[in-house]
Order: sequence, then C-alpha cells, then structure tokens
Amino acid sequence: MPPPVAAFTLVEAMVTLAVAAILLGAAAPAYHAMLERHAVRAASADLLAALHLARSQAIGRGENIVVAPVDAAGTAWRDGWAVFADTDGDARPGPGETVLFRHGPAADRLDIRSRLSDTTPPFYVAYNGAGRSCRAGNNLATNWGTLSLQLGSTRRNIKINMLGRARLCDPQKETGCDSAGE
Repeated sequence: MPPPVAAFTLVEAMVTLAVAAILLGAAAPAYHAMLERHAVRAASADLLAALHLARSQAIGRGENIVVAPVDAAGTAWRDGWAVFADTDGDARPGPGETVLFRHGPAADRLDIRSRLSDTTPPFYVAYNGAGRSCRAGNNLATNWGTLSLQLGSTRRNIKINMLGRARLCDPQKETGCDSAGE
C-alpha cells in the first residue's frame, strides 16, 4: 500500500485564503499612505535640490538662474520643472538659454502650488549672482514665498526667504510652515 500523500482539504485552503484576504485588506490603507508619503518626500527633495542647484549656479556663474515649471504657461509645477540661465529675463527657458537640469512630471495626483511674492504667471524662483532670490527681469526686487506639495493627507512645504535660502518643512509638525494657497 502506497504511503498517504499530504494535501490540503478544500476547507483548509478556503480558510487560508480568507485569512490572507483579511490581512491584505487591513494592510492596504497603510501601504497606500506609505506610497503617498514617499511620493511627496521624493518630489519635495527633488524640487529643493533644484533650488539649491539654481542658487549655487547663480553664485558660480554670476548670472540669473531660474527654476520654473516646464509647461507652456509656466504654471503647472507637477508637469516638471527646469533650472536654466535666464538671459532674456522672461522666466521661461528659451532658445539659446542654457538648461542646467530638467525634472520630469511628478507622481500622479501630486499637487504642487506656489505662493510667491510675484503672483503673476509664469511662476518661477530666480536667483541673482549674489545667490539672493530675485524677480526674473529685476535683480534687485525679491521673489520669495512657499512651494507646497500635497498628495492625500501628506504635505511638505519649501519655504524660500527673502535672501533666497530654501528649506523643507512639514506644516503638520512645524509652526511657521504654512502652505501655499492657505
């Protein structure tokens, strides 16, 4: 007589599947929130790095360097952004202007808003040769404010002061870290 074969019964398999479904159902919201946090952190770190690059290049080159959305209107940060030498003062990357860095589109549903002292489109952050924030066509006028990134309940802000220093903060944990559009 052959030895008995170890196997699962249909009832055992159904119970195992039911337990697995319950565990997955409980873990899915936490996993989704983790993905949102990661997307916001990654995009905010990338945008902050672009601002730091622009400021250091402005100081090194002694000319205006701009960080601006790449869409045609210059208003949709989530479509991506570029760091470029703005020789014509229009805050838009144009022919003959050196693009130092270009970032692709942000994660789906990620909202990026700007509230800067220069409220007229196109939106941008510019640095002059001294590393100070400025307006695209005027080295002496400042352009400071906040870039806010949000996906779901996760938010991060990049605060740019009048001297051009940019810092990343969490408005849910820090006072003085208000969001753009609030």
